[in-house]
Amino acid sequence: MSAVWIDPPTSAPRDARIERETHKLEKRLCRLMGQAIADYNMVEEGDRVMCCLSGGKDSYAMLDILLKLQQRAPVSFEVVAVNLDQKQPGFPAHVLPEYLSALGIPFHIENQDTYSIVKDKIPEGKTMCSLCSRLRRGILYRVAGELGATKIALGHHRDDILQTLFLNMFFGGKLKGMPPKLVSDDGRNVVIRPLAYVAEKDLVRWAAHRQFPIIPCTLCGSQENLQRKQVAAMLQDWERKHPGRLENMFSALQNVVPSHLADTAHYDFKGLQPTGVPCTDGDKAFDAEAFEASGLPGLQVVRL
Repeated sequence: MSAVWIDPPTSAPRDARIERETHKLEKRLCRLMGQAIADYNMVEEGDRVMCCLSGGKDSYAMLDILLKLQQRAPVSFEVVAVNLDQKQPGFPAHVLPEYLSALGIPFHIENQDTYSIVKDKIPEGKTMCSLCSRLRRGILYRVAGELGATKIALGHHRDDILQTLFLNMFFGGKLKGMPPKLVSDDGRNVVIRPLAYVAEKDLVRWAAHRQFPIIPCTLCGSQENLQRKQVAAMLQDWERKHPGRLENMFSALQNVVPSHLADTAHYDFKGLQPTGVPCTDGDKAFDAEAFEASGLPGLQVVRL
């Protein structure tokens, strides 16, 4: 009997599918970042954008996608990457310089021992984030001036923004989020968040595809009792049970109706008078049909 040669199974169809999905992901990231930049006028002609890199997936992705957009943007702008080395024990100081040198872009490593300050001032077991972030912000503002940066880009994404909204509601008593663009505390810098429209799950996938040399945070990242982590888990659970809910929640931040909140500083409730003219945004805002038409996933309408 003659031998029969059978070709081994090929992974070509699977590889092609992965390549298609990755291409779609890249297009989505570029589209969402480009849309956020356009909507909020984040980057203008002649800007020098300081990309703050922590070594985490989000800031790596922000720099990566921004560099792609730089090649096709309708305006000309510069990008300079900045890392604040806070002298945390075990921090691999060589990783980011090697990565950025390979990219061939301008970068600056700022060495400041904020780790010792935070450990000295914050009792063991207490949350370190507040003091750490204040110190970090002040240093980055100064560095931005020294480098001639006109914009400071941070890697916060859509999920970060929603987490901040709920943290302020639950623990701060404020309806306040994390805006895609704002003037810094010192009044001298404009801070932008180009990933404002991007979901964290997409950044996880992109980081795995690009194989970024992730540097874990041994300071705040090791604190398991953070309120932010608890809120993040709550939002992730909502999204698992009701896909699309986070997207709708973020859309709500862009569709604020002051007349249907309760802040007298932002709406003149005291001076409110009947006009005799039908109002399309009156009591109808509470009708069940309005919610049903919106198609919000998982929403249960209570009829009174």
